[in-house]
Amino acid sequence: MTPLAFEDIARRLRAWSFPPDIDGVIGIATGGMVPAALVAAQLGVGLKMITLNYRNEANEPRFAEPQLLSDIPDLGAWRKVLLVDDVYVSGQSWNTARKLLPDNVEVLPFVLKGKADFALIQEVRGCVAWPWRAY
Repeated sequence: MTPLAFEDIARRLRAWSFPPDIDGVIGIATGGMVPAALVAAQLGVGLKMITLNYRNEANEPRFAEPQLLSDIPDLGAWRKVLLVDDVYVSGQSWNTARKLLPDNVEVLPFVLKGKADFALIQEVRGCVAWPWRAY
């Protein structure tokens, strides 16, 4: 497991070029709660959560597809949002969350780690130790 320093994550977030005119951030809980809060604070926009469960503590899928465990957030007047998670492995959680949100809202992806264009950290392979999680 590769440890990541909070200061490095914060530095990378400050340097990231987020799309303009983001109305709000939606975090995919539980792993995406802290990343979404950091991104919302960085952008100075509102924050809402949607809770899904797909993987167990060993990071293995526990269901055939992610399960919704919360209400779907009311986005009100938000028309352009970032949908934030901690990692993007298979895309299952992100894609499930996107399908649950209104079609008339532009939903842009952002994750802290993964092999995708919208991932803050792409060079680290395997599991990481987030500084906000007790292991």
